Amino acid sequence: MIYCNSLTKYSRFVTREVKVGDVPLGGNNPIRLQSMTTTDTMNTKATVEQAIRIIEAGGEYVRITAPSIKDANNLAEIKKELKKRGYNTPLIADIHFTPNAAETAARIVEKVRVNPGNYIDKKKFEIIEYSDIQYNTELEKIFERFSPLVKICKEYGTAIRIGTNHGSLSDRIMSRFGDTPAGMVESAMEFVRICEDLNFYEIVLSMKASNPQVMVSAYRLLAGRMIESGMNYPLHLGVTEAGDGEDGRIKSSIGIGSLLEDGLGDTVRVSLTEEPEFEIPVCRNLVERYSDRSNKKEIPSIKTNPLNPAEYYKRISNESGKIGGKNVPAVIISANQAAYDFYGEIPGYIYNEVYDKWNIVDIAPDFIYCGNRDFNYKLPLGLKKIFDYQFWKEKGYPDDSYPIFSSEEFLSTEKYSGEINFLKISTEEIYKEEFRKITDRNDAVIVLYTENENAFADLRRAFIELINLQSKLPVIIFKKHNESRDIEKFVVDSSVDTGSLFIEGLGDGIWIESTKIPNEIINRCSFGILQATRTRISKTEYISCPSCGRTLFDLQETTARIKEKTSHLKGLKIGIMGCIVNGPGEMADADYGYVGSGPGKITLYKKKEIVKRNIDAKTAVDELINLIKINGDWFEP
Repeated sequence: MIYCNSLTKYSRFVTREVKVGDVPLGGNNPIRLQSMTTTDTMNTKATVEQAIRIIEAGGEYVRITAPSIKDANNLAEIKKELKKRGYNTPLIADIHFTPNAAETAARIVEKVRVNPGNYIDKKKFEIIEYSDIQYNTELEKIFERFSPLVKICKEYGTAIRIGTNHGSLSDRIMSRFGDTPAGMVESAMEFVRICEDLNFYEIVLSMKASNPQVMVSAYRLLAGRMIESGMNYPLHLGVTEAGDGEDGRIKSSIGIGSLLEDGLGDTVRVSLTEEPEFEIPVCRNLVERYSDRSNKKEIPSIKTNPLNPAEYYKRISNESGKIGGKNVPAVIISANQAAYDFYGEIPGYIYNEVYDKWNIVDIAPDFIYCGNRDFNYKLPLGLKKIFDYQFWKEKGYPDDSYPIFSSEEFLSTEKYSGEINFLKISTEEIYKEEFRKITDRNDAVIVLYTENENAFADLRRAFIELINLQSKLPVIIFKKHNESRDIEKFVVDSSVDTGSLFIEGLGDGIWIESTKIPNEIINRCSFGILQATRTRISKTEYISCPSCGRTLFDLQETTARIKEKTSHLKGLKIGIMGCIVNGPGEMADADYGYVGSGPGKITLYKKKEIVKRNIDAKTAVDELINLIKINGDWFEP
């Protein structure tokens, strides 16, 4: 399936230009940044103040929820007040269940976002078998309900974003396509066809999911479908319900960055459970990566591509020690100067001086690279050292460590480790004839690195070569980041350059190195990348929405309280949703759900099933913990 211009050379997919007020997107316009207010839409002052913070942070569009006609009408007051203060930034009305609110908003704002799964179709989690006649009858109803909005948008010059969410696919779509990227694409295309039937083309499309794997597959499938059909509508990129803090940034960067790498995307929003203006710097860090890629080192073209861009498939590799095969990806860190002399400088391991004992946490790395220097104390059990080959040889081939070779050393030596031999090679070496002497061996683990600034594409191309050579050698993805001390930029860059490969099913381990970022952050980020790609689970996962005017409780405060009490429940997924819009659907991927159901009221879910309705918010967190205990998923921290 062709879904982008090139897999080896950065080339932005040119879409049609869509006018959104005075800030058009698509075409040759820059990738636009946006965020969404979290205030009550009826509170004009609070919404205007927050919108201004978004704009001054660099937001080029501001999205505002309009759950009712009353809210939609108040968009006029918000717009008027913003203009009065000198701000002409286009506004986007966010609509889910209320077509009449959309039709009102379309006469006021520059763009309206509708969700096909909520706008007309209903989602009751019912399994219904539709005959072709019944299915087509439902499509006719959708045309009748959706076409008035399209006609109003044509008249007023208002753009429409058709925004499919993985968690809100209708029962009708689910009956034919299941809970799949293909269903997400078809849900949007039904609405696109209606727009085109009415000669309306001011359309933007999105395919959001809280799982980056699903999100990336859906966008690629959509892009491929558009190319096949001769369409070129702009794409709005985002990972929905990404969460907060470092985890939210990692998850968003992997999902959005994977697509930006292939030239897809015309506007982005990073959905964090934080103040909305904090989203914009993350958006900017992502987008600025692609401001100048014209002169990057050329990557060999692909003759045969074994990867399926719309489906996750793990590359098959041999097992070497506990690397490769069916093992979870390994984590390697490089020892910093302090670690050689002081017990407390190895992240993931806590030394208790009183008892002379190591305590290990869930994000303890598997290996530590020491180069040509050893520690002056005994490392904790489970943490293995990696030495440069010559130093390993000089030390007499110690059993508690493994060598790392260059290609020349590996092919010329007569002494190897009996378990793991690391072989550090560049992407360029993969294509050389000399490498063919290594591909069939089963006693090496490749540490693959690149010096190409277009790192993801270069590394992916090398993996494709390995697959086509039928090499099953395990591969550790190595990336060095010494450009900046900016931690947020480091998180974004490392997430895209390495995490995007794990989304493709590539990689048996991760090794990130930086002389400017603390080792604790590097290690935490490494595990965060594996968690976000769901390739190695080391902590609780929170699927929390970014809040908006529909939210029925303080989402940031509540998320913090739930995290405080449940962060030790490794592997558990907890959904925290401000309202019902995407609650049950997005939480279909979660084990438990905490959803606002009314002012001060919470409904608790187990998977998609309601367990308790309308609980007082004051006791709801304790009730959630009791629910986890009743179902046997609780253990004491």
